[in-house]
Amino acid sequence: MYNILICDDQPDIVNALKIYLAPEGYNLLAAYNGVDAVKIAKEQDVHLILLDIMMPGMDGITATSKIREFSNVPIILLTAKSETEDKVLGLNVGADDYITKPFAPVEVLARVKSQLRRYSSLGSRAEDSSVITLGGISLDDRSKTVTVEGEPVNLTPTEYAILKLLMSNPGKVFSTKVLYESVWQEAALGSEGAVAVHIRHLREKIEINPSEPRYLKVVWGQGYKMEGGK
Repeated sequence: MYNILICDDQPDIVNALKIYLAPEGYNLLAAYNGVDAVKIAKEQDVHLILLDIMMPGMDGITATSKIREFSNVPIILLTAKSETEDKVLGLNVGADDYITKPFAPVEVLARVKSQLRRYSSLGSRAEDSSVITLGGISLDDRSKTVTVEGEPVNLTPTEYAILKLLMSNPGKVFSTKVLYESVWQEAALGSEGAVAVHIRHLREKIEINPSEPRYLKVVWGQGYKMEGGK
């Protein structure tokens, strides 16, 4: 059973999300501010967090940043349409996805299930695993670990999925649309911003100089590809 933490300062929204998710059999936890969300994420075995951005005290951006100090649990931000800059900032500090209010039950379920699938895959221990090496980057799909020049790199489930797809197909150019649909497993509608943010965040972790990448390169007007770092 998956444990899902719902954090919003509005009890009505927390209750609505519980109604949407309860039929799926998830164990649902609730918090009403960022401080409590961080505390629960640290003390309990949480598999996914739905986290509102605009909250008094500690907001969702700060809470995400603090959670990322000790956990790679998938985080889906709950945002208003007017919070475009906050969405980008949230993705930059480690959130995996976002849902815009007012949200439909079918969208909430789809995004939650997508993130849980990715998280389960990241934590699995399949016997038929393999190691992918490209230049100084090594991705061990059995232990779900990544090293760069022998040093471990801490990736979120979304970052790991993007890197695995690109490293499995060195030199192949993936458009933003194909990347999004392959990793998020849903139609790419307005996905360019989300993909670009995760790519930038991934570069910051695997490249010595992210502004002059050796590995993860953009092909202008086409998409992204991985090269051997020469």
